[in-house]
Amino acid sequence: MQIVVETTVHRSPRVQQLRGLFDLPSERTSRLEWSVELPLDERPWNLGLITGPSGCGKSTIAQHLWPEALARCGQLAWPTDRAVVDAFPASLSIKEIAELLSAVGFSSPPAWLRPFAVLSTGQRFRVELARLLAEALVAPDRWIVLDEYTSVVDRTVAQVGSAAVARAVRRKGLRFVAVTCHDDVLDWLQPDWVYRPAEGEFIWRRLQRRPPIVLEVRRCSARQWRLFAPHHYLSHSLAGGAVCFLASWRERPVAFSAWLPFVGAGRPTRREHRTVTLPDFQGVGIGQALSGLIASLWRGLGYRAVSTTTHPGLIAARQRSPYWVMRRAPSLAAGRESRLPSLTHATTRLTAGFEYTGPALPRRLARLLLQGSACR
Repeated sequence: MQIVVETTVHRSPRVQQLRGLFDLPSERTSRLEWSVELPLDERPWNLGLITGPSGCGKSTIAQHLWPEALARCGQLAWPTDRAVVDAFPASLSIKEIAELLSAVGFSSPPAWLRPFAVLSTGQRFRVELARLLAEALVAPDRWIVLDEYTSVVDRTVAQVGSAAVARAVRRKGLRFVAVTCHDDVLDWLQPDWVYRPAEGEFIWRRLQRRPPIVLEVRRCSARQWRLFAPHHYLSHSLAGGAVCFLASWRERPVAFSAWLPFVGAGRPTRREHRTVTLPDFQGVGIGQALSGLIASLWRGLGYRAVSTTTHPGLIAARQRSPYWVMRRAPSLAAGRESRLPSLTHATTRLTAGFEYTGPALPRRLARLLLQGSACR
């Protein structure tokens, strides 16, 4: 395909002076041309990436190839006085919307009730991705073409968000094309193909593992909860006596997990009380990994590790995990569980109960972590 962009150059006094100053040719039009060959029908794919420096033609090429999808992605309107969930297609149920928001790493139900304008930059990035997924699900072509992808967010947020959206796109069977000058998202987005207009290069890629996220986990004081409390989906409170742990990545705190004794369970048991991942780092399994590590710690010390949750994303993740077994299907809490102060919400909301049955942390390492040593 030949793509040509031509504009008329008006011979104003300044234009004439500029031509004389830099010895530019006296042409009536300015012309740019690209020869684009994208063999996208050769094999099935879900994710593509068009990348290169500013001015190399990325946006122009995307506009010529997918004008309708690009226009749809660039025309999202958000009500100024309504919750973001009200902007999603009317044909989707609230359960489907919650699933999409969780899939892109925007797993904070209290924030779902806020207008788009009051969200942070990182939260806007995630909720826009969820909305685009939703619009694509009801569109006939099921395409998403997003220009200036990740241009307005922190690069760490861009990378984590790319991993989350890639997983969601593949799971939903959509086609997503990211157009960006930031190629640091390449290893996290894991596109099936990459096109670089500056070099005229198109390559198919094999799916690879995203870069590892190495967490440093250590026991912490309850004071650390203040950073995470606003992002818990049910409560800002933390029970006295909770044993708390903090996970950091690249020397930045990213997740928090607190556990309590569970008395009367037949044998010594510890129950997950609060586990929260900061919004910028949601969507890549950090909270689930931290929760699993602390559960393995308790198992290594001879305790059962159990958890009750109402969050649909966490319930789905635990059901997929080989290390957690559902002991109670989603239902209203009853009996002794319903009388626990931290589970009073469970009498009015469906919750599911799980027990960790995965590998136990070696006893010596479990003791060290409980005593305050760091674990990676």
